[in-house]
Amino acid sequence: KDPYMLEFLGLDDNVNYLEKELEDALISHLQKFLLELGRGFCFVARQKKITFDNEHCFIDLVFYNAILKCYVVIDLKTDKLSHEALGQIDLYRNYYDQEVKRPDDNPTIGLLLVTEHDRLVAKYSSVYKDQNIFVSKYMTCMPTEEELKRVINEEKRLIEEYKIANK
Repeated sequence: KDPYMLEFLGLDDNVNYLEKELEDALISHLQKFLLELGRGFCFVARQKKITFDNEHCFIDLVFYNAILKCYVVIDLKTDKLSHEALGQIDLYRNYYDQEVKRPDDNPTIGLLLVTEHDRLVAKYSSVYKDQNIFVSKYMTCMPTEEELKRVINEEKRLIEEYKIANK
């Protein structure tokens, strides 16, 4: 899904908020967030601590999808996509694949929720091309009609560029 509509969180679109505030709001509205994610999601953990050589990392949210039979690790960012964030979600996903998932589980999926895609970062990142890492934009407020038109026109332009480049 792209974008995820998180307007039910009640966060103001024009205010800079911390990742912790976004996470707190998602946990407070967990049932609605599960519905936004889709079918089969089960909540596993929040701020799941993992340790490498005495250095601790915390995975924002962990879910298990009973339909896909896999873990889904989610990292929340309150800014645009970065190569650091892609590396971080790849680390989390690999950790779950090697240390947590059972032999009958499918590979772990990493989902990075950001406020804005950076198409160049995505284009040049081998991590982003991994079929089990997804980057999606989230929005805390429904866009205006003008904003929707702008997004649609931008997507049309990108599709045309893709068609021309792949002839």
